[in-house]
Amino acid sequence: MRAGILGGTFDPVHLGHLLLAEQAREALTLDQVILVPAARPPHKPGRILTPYDLRLEMVRLAVGDTEGFGVSAIERDPARPSWTVETLRRLLAQPEAPKEPWLLLGADSLEELPTWREPEEIVRLVRLAVYPRPRWNAATTQAALSPAQEAWRAAGRLVLLDGPRLALSSSEIRERTRQGRSLRFLVPEQVRSFITVHGLYRDDTPGEPLQQGGGSLSSDGAESDSTAPR
Repeated sequence: MRAGILGGTFDPVHLGHLLLAEQAREALTLDQVILVPAARPPHKPGRILTPYDLRLEMVRLAVGDTEGFGVSAIERDPARPSWTVETLRRLLAQPEAPKEPWLLLGADSLEELPTWREPEEIVRLVRLAVYPRPRWNAATTQAALSPAQEAWRAAGRLVLLDGPRLALSSSEIRERTRQGRSLRFLVPEQVRSFITVHGLYRDDTPGEPLQQGGGSLSSDGAESDSTAPR
């Protein structure tokens, strides 16, 4: 099975995440895209996250029964940081693990990849599919590759994707909610209803503090305030 893995805090999941996933599924002829919400992304020290089970449920609502999409709760354990390399090892050790795995991430995260835990091991375990920043294209992204990243591309371990992009972030969604503004057509309708019913992203919403670390699979793909796996 050819599968793409898209990690993120998904706080909340929005249409930018889903568009990136669908573009990758089509461009790479993937059988499935697996969304992996992070419990403790070590690259976001000090930020208060919505409780994991609520974020997981929003991702499940967003995906629903859409063909070619799945959701994994492999990072649910709050006692362990969501390191990308460790999550990939566990995912790929499962009996149903994909034989041709891709890690989907944004260009911003590719730039930060050298600071993640065991970046060379990540590239050994999976191939990288990189989506340009908003207002960039594949050529602009390629010009910004480091020598090591260019070598990965030449060896077929890194592919640059292109296509429609939404300049949309989860932080923008949270702020709009705090201001009482509409989320219609920014998040799936089921997610919008879930946010309303559970009163999420108000100033008094309970959350979970993060601890300092560095590098987790939880990237928010199309999210501008930290976009992709560590």
